[in-house]
Amino acid sequence: MFDELDQQCINTIRFLSVDMVQKANSGHPGMPLGAAPMAYVLWNRHLKYNSRNPQWADRDRFVLSAGHGSALLYSLLHLTGYDLSLDDIKQFRQWGSKAPGHPERGHTAGVEVTTGPLGQGFANAVGLAIGEAQLAARYNRPGHTIVDHHTFAIVSDGDLMEGIASEAASLAGHLKLGKLICLYDDNYVTLAGGTDITFSENRAQRFAAYGWHTVMVDDGNDLVAINEALQAARAESGRPSLILVRTHIGFGSPEQDSFKAHGSPLGADNVRQTKQKLGWPTEPDFLIPDAASNHLRAAVERGEKNEASWNKGIEAYATAFPELHEELQYRLRGELPPGWDADIPLFPADAKGLATREASGKIMNAIAPKLHALSGGSADLDPSTKTALKDLGDFNPPAAKNDDQQGSDGGGWSYAGRNLHFGVREHAMGAIVNGLAAHGGFIPYGATFLIFSDYMRPPLRLAALMGLHVVHVFTHDSLALGEDGPTHQPVEQLASLRAIPNLIVIRPADANETAVAWRVALETRAQPVLLVLTRQELPTLDRARYASADGLRRGAYVLSDAPNGMPDLILIASGSEVGLIVAAAERLQKDGHAVRCVSMPSWELFDALPPAERNAILPPTITARLAVELGIAQGWHRYVGDRGAVISIEKFGASAPAEILLREYGFTVDKVCERARDLLK
Repeated sequence: MFDELDQQCINTIRFLSVDMVQKANSGHPGMPLGAAPMAYVLWNRHLKYNSRNPQWADRDRFVLSAGHGSALLYSLLHLTGYDLSLDDIKQFRQWGSKAPGHPERGHTAGVEVTTGPLGQGFANAVGLAIGEAQLAARYNRPGHTIVDHHTFAIVSDGDLMEGIASEAASLAGHLKLGKLICLYDDNYVTLAGGTDITFSENRAQRFAAYGWHTVMVDDGNDLVAINEALQAARAESGRPSLILVRTHIGFGSPEQDSFKAHGSPLGADNVRQTKQKLGWPTEPDFLIPDAASNHLRAAVERGEKNEASWNKGIEAYATAFPELHEELQYRLRGELPPGWDADIPLFPADAKGLATREASGKIMNAIAPKLHALSGGSADLDPSTKTALKDLGDFNPPAAKNDDQQGSDGGGWSYAGRNLHFGVREHAMGAIVNGLAAHGGFIPYGATFLIFSDYMRPPLRLAALMGLHVVHVFTHDSLALGEDGPTHQPVEQLASLRAIPNLIVIRPADANETAVAWRVALETRAQPVLLVLTRQELPTLDRARYASADGLRRGAYVLSDAPNGMPDLILIASGSEVGLIVAAAERLQKDGHAVRCVSMPSWELFDALPPAERNAILPPTITARLAVELGIAQGWHRYVGDRGAVISIEKFGASAPAEILLREYGFTVDKVCERARDLLK
C-alpha cells in the first residue's frame, strides 16, 4: 500500500520544513519532523481539496491547530500546488512573506483559519463541522448531495491542555459531529518539558467520555496504521473522532523527544546529522526530488476533477431545486439577498421605551426568515440576551430528541436548526462562531453578557485579525443591571474591546439605533461587529424632534443642536447615557446655554470618517465637551480634548437597584449639568 516513494515524499515535507526554519533561524522544527507522516497520509489519501481553487465550497477543511508547526503546512501547500512558491517558503517568517510565523487566514492560500494561540484551531474546527452539518441538512436532497465534506485538524498536547478544547470537545461530542476528525500529535513534549510534569490524564478515555470515537496509533511512522485509523474515523458517522498518534518530536534529530526541538532551529550541525540519519542528501537545502514533486503535484489534477464533478452536480441541483440553489449561492457568495431588511421594525417614540436587548430580539426575528445565513446562539442565556430565533429550530442531532421534546423555540431539533446552544461555554462559543464564519455560508452570532466577553478575548481578537463576518450580542452592558453587583457589572470592558484593531463596537441609544446597528452589523463584510445592549428600558427618542437614527452609520451624529447651530458646549454619550445627556441639554438650554448633543455609538465607525465630517460633528473650535459613559474614561479624552471632561466610572460597581446605583455613582441630570457648567466657566 505504501512504498519508498511515499517515504521520500514524507522526508521531502520534513526537510523543506527543517530548512525553512533553519534559514529563518526561527521557528518550530520538531513538530514537522514528527507529524509529517500523518500529514502526508491525510493530504495524499483522504483530504479533498483543489489547490487551484482554495475556496471551492465542498472542499474538506483542514486546520493546523498546532499553528506553531506552520512550516509543515507551508511545505504541504507548496508541494500540492497552492499559490505558495519555493521562493515564498524560503522567506519563512520574513517581512512581507506569504509564510508568516503562524498560519494566517487570508494571507496564505489554503489556510482556513489563523492559528497559533493553542486550542483556538480545535474549537474553530468544531465550528467548521457545524457549518457543514447545517448546510447539508438544509440543502441536500435525495439524489443531490451537494454538501458533503469533512473537517480535519492536527492538534497538539498544548491544544488539548487549553480549557477551550474541553469546552469545544464536550459540545462536539454532544452534537455527534461525525465529520469532524482530529489527528492528535501525541509526542509527550511541550515547550518547557515533557508532558509528564503536567499532563498525565488518559486522553483517549477523556474524549470517549465526551462522546468521541477514539483510535490509537502506536507508531507515528506506521503509514498503514494511520491510513486505517483515518478510514475508520471516516466510517464513523455518529461521533467525532480523535486519532491519537504516538509521534516523536524532532524525529531523527539529535534533539528527538526533547523539548529543545520544539521552538528553536536545530542548528546547522544537527540539521546535517538529521538528514544523514534519515537518508536525505545534506546538500542542497530545499531539495524536492522530481519523483516526490510529481507524486504530490498529482493533487492538482485530482482536485480539479473533484470540483468539476461537483459542479456538474450543482448544475443538476439548480435545475431540480432552483429556489434552494439561488438561496445557497447568495450564502456562499457572502451576499445579502434582496429584501432581507424589508421587515425591520420602525419603533414609535415612547418615553418608557424598551431595553435595547428587547429591541434587538424583535429585529433579529424580523430579519431571520429572509436571511438564512443568520445562525447562532448564546452561552445558555437566550432568555436574557433575547437572541433565540423563533420557529427556526435548534441545531441538535435528531437522535437526541425524545418524542416529547421540542426545540426551545418550538421548531424542533435537527441539524437544519438555526439556534445553536453552546451551554455555559463562552470561550468555545467565540471560537466556534469564528469557525462557522470561516466555513462560508453563514453570518454567525454569539451572545452573552458584556462582562463575560472577558472569557472570549482570544477568539474576538482572532476574528478581528482574520477579518471574519461575525456578530456578537453583548447585553447587560453597565452598572444599571443592578442587584447582581460588581461581578456582573462591566466597567472596563467597553474600553478594552474598543482597543482591538479591526473590531467594530456599537452601543445603540434606543430601539431605532439598535435597528440601524443590526443593519450595519449585517452589511459589514470583513470585520466582526459587537452590539452592546441594555438590560434596562430606554426611551425611544422622537425622531421628528431628534435626528434620524441612521446617523449611527457614521459612528457619531448630531442628535440635537443649539438653536443657531453654534453651540458653546457639546455633550457626548453612547447607549443608555444618551437619554441622560438629552435631558441635561434641555435643562441647560433653559438656562440659556447653547448645547449640542452627540450620540456616539461607535468610535470605530466615527474614526473611519474623513476629517472634515468628524470636524463637522465635533468642531475643533468648541472645546467645552463633556462625555458621559457608564464605564472607565479610557479613550474618551481624544474626543473631549484637553479642555473637556468625562463622567465615568473608575471603580467597581455595587449590588443595589439600578436607580440607586446611577444616583450614587453620579449619573444624574443634576451631575451632568453641574459638570457642564464647570466647563463653561
